[in-house]
Amino acid sequence: MKRVIILVLIFTMLVFSGCTETPPEENSVIRVGGLTGPTSMGMVKLMKDSESGETVNNYEFTLAGSADEITPKLIQGELDIAAVPANLASVLYNNTEGQIKLLAVNTLGVIYIVERGDSIHSVSDLKGKTIYGSGKGSTPEYSLRHILEGNGLDPDRDVNIEWKSEHSEVLQMMINNEDSIGLLPQPFVTVAQGQLEDLGIALDLTEEWERLEEGSMLITGCLAVRKQFADEHPDMIKTFLDEYSESVRYVNENHKDAAQLIEGYDIVKAAVAEKAIPKCNIVCISGEDMIVPMKEYLKVLHDANPKSVGGTLPKEDFYIK
Repeated sequence: MKRVIILVLIFTMLVFSGCTETPPEENSVIRVGGLTGPTSMGMVKLMKDSESGETVNNYEFTLAGSADEITPKLIQGELDIAAVPANLASVLYNNTEGQIKLLAVNTLGVIYIVERGDSIHSVSDLKGKTIYGSGKGSTPEYSLRHILEGNGLDPDRDVNIEWKSEHSEVLQMMINNEDSIGLLPQPFVTVAQGQLEDLGIALDLTEEWERLEEGSMLITGCLAVRKQFADEHPDMIKTFLDEYSESVRYVNENHKDAAQLIEGYDIVKAAVAEKAIPKCNIVCISGEDMIVPMKEYLKVLHDANPKSVGGTLPKEDFYIK
């Protein structure tokens, strides 16, 4: 009888011991990648909190200078989530037959029309002007053309767009020409203003896009996730979105402190970041709220060049709802 009681006690201890073990989810790590630009600025508080052990999830962060360094790691399973250009998420979805999905929109438009004078107050004022820009064959060109066309201007006849290979070349053209107009992204606009005191923002392309009232948004960046990881760890994904959203809120409400973190992670200098944050349109839009804006945005790109979204528009399973 004593033996039976002992066995029962041992079994009971094992059962309760098993109940108090740390669940596998708590030991799992979310490997997050990002680029050294606006699309990663919103996650710096999350990065700091993770280092301090103040997050629910466990994280490992990797920052890189170009998408070419991030995307192979995401495809090969070395990263679970990555902040990438919005159209690239669609390209990856198509190229991997649906193994990469959209988790959230994290950056709206960061492109601006800038000038040294004071002649541009509306899109129609660009008629007959020369615009220096970088990003030919990519989203800056397609976005500009869409906005021009939406305001009744023919991009090939009503304006003269001179494309340069780098932002610095556009800035040099503007330094040499007092009446010049440029197409530049943040935070480079803020950098340029440090070299040209009379350089001002004439038009915010994000606002101009929304004025077209097509139900879409000008979107720069998003969070892409591996389908397998999202399927296997739905609770971790939900917690990640909560913690990421809180990081975005902090960055948008605490420019000075957030700028210090941004410099600390070698994204951009604090002095530039503090001024640029309000103009970088950092957000966290997920679930049903992101679907229509992203669909409409990708459709604009697809109409301009199908290759820009990977050949075809993503199906419904692209969106993690």
